[in-house]
Amino acid sequence: MGKSDQIIDREGDPILLKDLILTVRKWTTYLLSKWYILVLVGLTGALAGFYYAKLKKPLYIATTTFVLESGDQSGNLGQYAGMAAMVGINLGSTGGGIFQGDNLLELYKSRKMIESALLKPCNNDSSKLLVDLYLDLNHTRDKWKQESPDLLKINFNQATDGNLRRSRDSILQSIVVDINKKNLTVDKLDKKLSIIKVDVSSESELFSKEFNEAIVDEVNTFYITTKTKKSLDNIDILQYKTDSVRRVMNSSISATAAAIDATPNLNPTRQAQRMIPTQRSQFSAETNKAILGQLVQNLEMSKMALMKEAPLIQKVDEPIYPLTKQKASKLFFAVVLGLVLSTLAAIILIFDRKLRTL
Repeated sequence: MGKSDQIIDREGDPILLKDLILTVRKWTTYLLSKWYILVLVGLTGALAGFYYAKLKKPLYIATTTFVLESGDQSGNLGQYAGMAAMVGINLGSTGGGIFQGDNLLELYKSRKMIESALLKPCNNDSSKLLVDLYLDLNHTRDKWKQESPDLLKINFNQATDGNLRRSRDSILQSIVVDINKKNLTVDKLDKKLSIIKVDVSSESELFSKEFNEAIVDEVNTFYITTKTKKSLDNIDILQYKTDSVRRVMNSSISATAAAIDATPNLNPTRQAQRMIPTQRSQFSAETNKAILGQLVQNLEMSKMALMKEAPLIQKVDEPIYPLTKQKASKLFFAVVLGLVLSTLAAIILIFDRKLRTL
């Protein structure tokens, strides 16, 4: 007998292919003799799967898609960078690569963003927060009544202290984890494109729509604020210095006029009383005028840099009522559960036969 007709087991002993075929045939014959059990179990599983899918509530899916353009991070500001650096201003790159690539997608899944969205008021009922809608959706407060009545005192709209604060934070963290696992999906429509799709699915049409709008607004606002923060800081510094120099220059001009007014009929032999303070004020005004010109130029360039660096976020699609409804497939659950239970029944029958023949 050739090597192709045998299989080596783990202990190195050969197993004839003929014996293997006979063994499989024997167990197949045995299972066929118990066909009524397998069919009964399979039908039971199919019915259970059918009714599970029928009783399962549909999911409502809210979808937002938007186009993201990060903005020009380099610009043509090199010729002004040196002048700006003299007054402590950076007109160069603002480090805009913070949210490039998949980082923006991960921002949607961060605890801070999801918590901020959950703590926003519901548009349909401003007395409720979105976290309250989520708790109502999952009947969480009904469970608290039986297990932890003290948790009913938590008001997410107000600051709490002590143990309630710890419980409040713990509840929010668990909700964030659940939303990331079950409700929130963020991805690009195409890896080569900058179109981002945000899906929120739940059994509540109201929660799906409002949480989708809240998380998109929260993340996009945070994204724009962070991307432009350095340029805004530069503008604030330049504006402050520009205003300061303008005040000093105006003060010097006023001092010149005051010195002339103080000596209207000055003796020609006492010109120093007028000329020295007048020339000093004029020199200060001219100096500050030159500085002011440079500051104003840098201020305008910083504003131009902000316009170039500000990202463009344009929504393409927004969730509207009625939302897309996703129902569980009765056929799918019936077939899958029927096959699973039939397979388990076959395994149990084989083990039972093995035990009885030992």
